[in-house]
Amino acid sequence: MQEEKENIQFELTDELIEQVELFVEEKNDTSLKLLLNDFHYADIAEILDELNLDDSVYVIKLLDSETTSDILMEMDEDNREKVLRNLSAKEIAEEIEELDTDDAADIISELPEERQAEVISNIEDQGHRDEITELLAYDEDIAGGLMAKELVKVYETWTVAGCLKKIRGQAQEVTRVHSIYVVDKKNKLIGRLSLKDLIVAKSDQKISDIYISSVDYVHVEEDVEEVAKVMAKYDLEAIPVVDGNMTLLGRITIDDIIDVIREEADKDYQLAAGISQDVEADDSILELTKARLPWLVLGLFGGLGSVFIMKSFEDVMSTVPSLFFYTPLIAAMAGNVGVQSSAIIVQGLANNNVKGSILSRLLKEISLSLINGFALALLVVAFGFLIGQDGIESLAIALSMMSVIVVAALVGTFVPIILDKRGIDPAIATGPFITTSNDILGIFLFFMLSGEIIGF
Repeated sequence: MQEEKENIQFELTDELIEQVELFVEEKNDTSLKLLLNDFHYADIAEILDELNLDDSVYVIKLLDSETTSDILMEMDEDNREKVLRNLSAKEIAEEIEELDTDDAADIISELPEERQAEVISNIEDQGHRDEITELLAYDEDIAGGLMAKELVKVYETWTVAGCLKKIRGQAQEVTRVHSIYVVDKKNKLIGRLSLKDLIVAKSDQKISDIYISSVDYVHVEEDVEEVAKVMAKYDLEAIPVVDGNMTLLGRITIDDIIDVIREEADKDYQLAAGISQDVEADDSILELTKARLPWLVLGLFGGLGSVFIMKSFEDVMSTVPSLFFYTPLIAAMAGNVGVQSSAIIVQGLANNNVKGSILSRLLKEISLSLINGFALALLVVAFGFLIGQDGIESLAIALSMMSVIVVAALVGTFVPIILDKRGIDPAIATGPFITTSNDILGIFLFFMLSGEIIGF
């Protein structure tokens, strides 16, 4: 009995990097190929990301295009851009020839416009070239910019025998066959074909007799986030893309949707953290400053606003000094509650789970914040008792904090909903925006209500 090969997960080590660098330095191509031959292309991409540019280019030029095309797709975008700058237009075209049209279009779109035209002109396969050119015309944020032209389609007028023959030919150009789409003589999508039904059908049966008319699809101009929601809702591995006339244009596969979800999550996380554009840790100081500074300026003005509010209640603080010491607590509670509420709403909006009327949402948030506020207020009163604080002062602080929590929860809930209805990414509501607004509002309510309760 043949012993099964142990499945060992790839681990990038300093020793491995040094070994690759040594083979490159010695130009020991045979040993280098043997070493890399055992690794998945994604693992090789990880190795190349750790090499210097010259060594990365050497490896790319050494290996065959069928392998390096996949490696390039897995490399870090910045590193890939540098490698592509060191390849000729013909060499890039050879890589493009091995890729599906969607991946090919993605790589070409990263090149300068003049270089794009040069690379496209070097693609020998006219059909592949035309399909890539078509995809490049679509915006990257819509279904057309995400779809691939490779798919398996059959005509309703074909017989089962003829269909099987045609499918074999089409499948050679498709990396993975998720679905078989059925079209009419005008190439309009009319349904899908079950592989099981195709296999058990009689060879002389028409496809029109066995296809399934129910088929999910998206419009070519559909936003990619909406495409992701559809595919997630119906657990689809692939979805066809059509135009306004229901003409079948291409398909979108789950691997592309995963990339969209990941990028959207990264963007929302950065917005929530107060970063106004898509940046990474290794970006330049200037890029990082441009992304962070606007929100820090917002925080600065919010802090200055709090200072002016506190100055307007100077008489209250001079009479009841203990209120001043609770100011950081109130600001923190307002900010935390607001961020909690907004984070839940933003997540719900992203997953299309925020349903029901605004009134029901209002009542739910008021109830929740009253329960949380009451529990925290009791803790504040207990704390005041332990430190011997005046009972009226403790009660005033507790009640005003409870009011601040209710208002902060409402702000955190409805600001994302309002932004979403106005077509603005609700993720922008979390982080500094909610925190700053609730800090100012919370401090104002705290001093105003505490003053009223104590008698100032």
